[in-house]
Parts: sequence; structure tokens; C-alpha cells
Amino acid sequence: MATPAPHVIRSEIVRLAHAGLDLHEFARDATRVLRRAVPFDGVAVVAVDPATALPVDKWKDNFLSDRAGWRLAEIELHESDVNKFSQLAAAGRRAASMSEATGGNLDRSRRYRELMRPEGYGDELRVVCAGDSGTWGQIVMHRERCAPNFTVRDVKLLASLSGAFAQGLQRVSLPRELTGNAGVPDPGLLLIDDEDGIELADEAAAAWLDELRDNGRWGRLPLVVTAVAERARAIASGHSDVAATARARTASGRWVLARGSVLRNGTGSRTAVTLASARTPELAELIAAAYCLTARERRVTELVAQGLPTGAIATRLHLSTYTVQDHLKAIFEKVDVSTRGELVARLFLDHYQVDGRLSDPRQGEPLPAAWGNCPDR
Repeated sequence: MATPAPHVIRSEIVRLAHAGLDLHEFARDATRVLRRAVPFDGVAVVAVDPATALPVDKWKDNFLSDRAGWRLAEIELHESDVNKFSQLAAAGRRAASMSEATGGNLDRSRRYRELMRPEGYGDELRVVCAGDSGTWGQIVMHRERCAPNFTVRDVKLLASLSGAFAQGLQRVSLPRELTGNAGVPDPGLLLIDDEDGIELADEAAAAWLDELRDNGRWGRLPLVVTAVAERARAIASGHSDVAATARARTASGRWVLARGSVLRNGTGSRTAVTLASARTPELAELIAAAYCLTARERRVTELVAQGLPTGAIATRLHLSTYTVQDHLKAIFEKVDVSTRGELVARLFLDHYQVDGRLSDPRQGEPLPAAWGNCPDR
């Protein structure tokens, strides 16, 4: 069978990105398409919070074991190695192979020596899934030890598909059916040891864990919990200055905000993780980014949500009414709506229900009546 042309692969991935799939469905179908052009034996697709680059969910097929996944996270956050995702992102590289980074000597990589070789894997190809609105995920592909290494062509193709995969991951960051936040558990607290074992958990934290575990796990705790815990430890040890927070969805469609911190008592320390319902201030930027709204378009949308007509928006932003109308047209196209009322519902009302009430994305307070009764023009 002939290898599909790059533009055919890209078009199919973009189609899947807009097919209303969840993360696991998109990752499964998109990697099947990709395998026709770049063969591999194992793969993992990880969704990350674009604000902190922390992993919040994943899908994998014939990938490293859960135990190896824990060690992989430790190396990524704390130890030196080739092609770490943080290094690739800082360098603006979208894809890289381990064979190229090590000059063909895979044993120069710590994760290859410790994790991949013992499980029978050979070369590795990593992809940073990034687009105009930020980084939304990561892909790791492995080949078996007896298989050929990934080629320069393979790396270039995956780099060219980075934006298409980012589209899919940012689209699936918004669930197809939102249950809102009605009836969510109270904020919960976990205390975990250095091996990510649970030492203490209140009743609310246990309820959140039950929901998050439906998303799949690397090990005993959901991925988003272990990720914020590792980041908190990295901050405490001086290895990171990026916040130990991440926003994730549970299987039911609820949004959770996870925060990690290290608690010290004399020479000892423990890692605390809080789990709470993510309110509109934590979600507004994420949702706007998922729809690829520019900073100006986000500001226009905020004023539309306050019920301001076009003329008032123009005055507030020191723009002409024609420019505001152009912004509204672009916003409507990106969000796939045709009226202001539909826009507010899509961006805010559908996503932000707290205990049955609509909440203001600017202040977390109940929305004024104008939010549900915006004029169409």
C-alpha cells in the first residue's frame, strides 16, 4: 500500500479534530491515520494544560508500563536527558528523534537505558503539539529494538503535523456534553508521600479521585494529581518556577482545578494536593484559547457577555463600529454560532454552571440577566 501524502494525513487529522471526539477517541483514530505514514510499535498521546504544560490526561497503546511511566515523569521533571519536552518547547522544536539526539547511540539517553531497553523498545520520536493558541499536548512514539530508527523524513513529517494534532487536543479540551458543576464535591485535600502513595484524604478528595480515575491512570493516582505533585516538588527543590496547578475534566464533564504544594515539618516534608471545582476565572482563558480567540476577540466577547451593544463596545475599546463588527464576524466563525446569545451560551453558560446558577467569568458571581438575553446585533 502506498504511503499517503503529507497533506492527506494532515487533512484527515484536521477532520478528526472537528469530529466531536473525546481525547481517547481522537488519539486512537489520529494515530491510526499517522501509522500509515510513519510506522511505530508503541504510542502515547498526552493532553496538557496549556498554561503550565502539566499533563492532565492520556491515551496509550502498547506503551511503557505504568511503573515505567512514573519514572518517566521523574526524569522529565528533575533529571537531565535528551529531547525532554521542556527542552523541545523552549527551542521551538516540534519533533525530534532519540537516535538523532544521541548520534545513534541510544544508551546515551537515561530513559532509554532505564525504561525503554528493558521493555524491548528501540528508537523514540517525540512531538510537541503546539499551535497559535499554545501547547496542548505531547506524543511519544516507540519502535521495537529490532526495527529501523526513525528517519529525518519521519521527524519532519511529525513536526509538520504538530499544529493539526494541537487542533484536535484543544478541541477535545471542551467536552461534547457538559453536565456543569451542579452537585460537585466540596474542595478536597490529599496528603501524599514521595512515592505518590496516599497518606491522608478527606471525603471530598476521595469523591474527586473517584471521578478522575475514570480518565485512566499511570498508576495509583490520576495523572493530573501526580503531575501537580511532581511540579510542587520541583518548585520546592528549585528546579521549576512554573505554577503547580492544572485544570482537567472528569469523565462526567466536570472541571477540576488541582493545586500542589510541599509542606515541611523540620527535616521532613509531604506533598499536599487540593482538588476543587474549577470556577470561571480558571476556565475563561482555557476555553477562549480552545476556540483560538485573539486577545482583542476575547475582550469583545467579554463586553458582549455584559450585554453591551456594538456602539458601546466600540466606544469602550476605542474602535470603529465597523471594526467591532469585523471582530464579531471572526468570533462567530471560530465558535460556530450566528448570534450574540448563542455566543454567550457557547462560551459561558454551557460551561459555567455552579450549583445550578450561572456565574460571571470575571468575578465568579451570578451572571446579570443581560447574559442570558443579549441582543443579536
